[in-house]
Amino acid sequence: MEQKIRIGICGYGNLGKGVQKAICQNSDMELVAVFTRRDPTQISKQTSVKVLPITEVAQWMNQIDVMIMCGGSATDLPDQVPTFAKLFCTVDSFDTHAKIPQYLNAVDEEAKSGGNVSIISVGWDPGMFSNMRAYAEAILPFSHTYTFWGRGVSQGHSDAIRRIEGVKDARQYTIPVPKAMEMVRAGENPELSTREKHERECFVVAEDGADLSAIEKEIITMPNYFADYDTTVHFITQEELDKNHKGLPHGGSVISCGQTGEETKQVMEYSLTLDSNPEFTGAVLVAYARAAYRMKKEGITGAKTVLDVPPIMLNQNEREEVIKRLL
Repeated sequence: MEQKIRIGICGYGNLGKGVQKAICQNSDMELVAVFTRRDPTQISKQTSVKVLPITEVAQWMNQIDVMIMCGGSATDLPDQVPTFAKLFCTVDSFDTHAKIPQYLNAVDEEAKSGGNVSIISVGWDPGMFSNMRAYAEAILPFSHTYTFWGRGVSQGHSDAIRRIEGVKDARQYTIPVPKAMEMVRAGENPELSTREKHERECFVVAEDGADLSAIEKEIITMPNYFADYDTTVHFITQEELDKNHKGLPHGGSVISCGQTGEETKQVMEYSLTLDSNPEFTGAVLVAYARAAYRMKKEGITGAKTVLDVPPIMLNQNEREEVIKRLL
């Protein structure tokens, strides 16, 4: 029997836990260890896997085939991944779209120096949605492509609300505007502003005695988060939030509208409906970890994106079987 792909996880928040669940569903993989900046004894209570301080990671260089990086895009991944790429093949979910080219170059240099493969910006957007946009652009060169996100919880926007004075807890949902999606699906190729594509709905638990009108005004006028959207704010109790808004659902659609003749409209659509954003993202990361492992075995090195990886490398079954079953 071929040796299982040995996986390490760096970071054990929602995403790290999602990766662990995904590994359990892939018989060609095994989780070797979890690495954390926190006190390992606290995380050991949550999992039966060996939990180690991140400072010991270099000692595991020959015992882990792929390290799945589960930190945040703002500060964790740009700092950690270039360092880890010297030691291991890595896969991460860096999602700051505008900075991906710069990040790719930084990781590429270090991965090549270590003789490893690092697949960056893996998930559903960037990730699966990126693949669908690439297919649409190739098949329908003069198409218009639209990406709609939601209905789903935006963790970043929820966190921004929680940082407002007087806010105890909050969840924010991103919601596609139905009229906009109808126009796109009809092949009308509309020009849509940010406000016309999505709206935002906020459920907020305020501290006792807080100024609700001041909180609402600060939310709906917050630049880069809410000011460009139609935003609705609901004030609810902590009990209501815990009961009705505990999960992390998300999803969305990529819709491309083009023509293959003067009068022939073509519409391509790819959609996701996710009960758990981090668990699905974790599942995508695990599939690309397999690809990173296989690419290294073929002598490939450097940083790659989902656009560089052949789909057949993601499947745990043999190539001939996959072709027979899926093609």
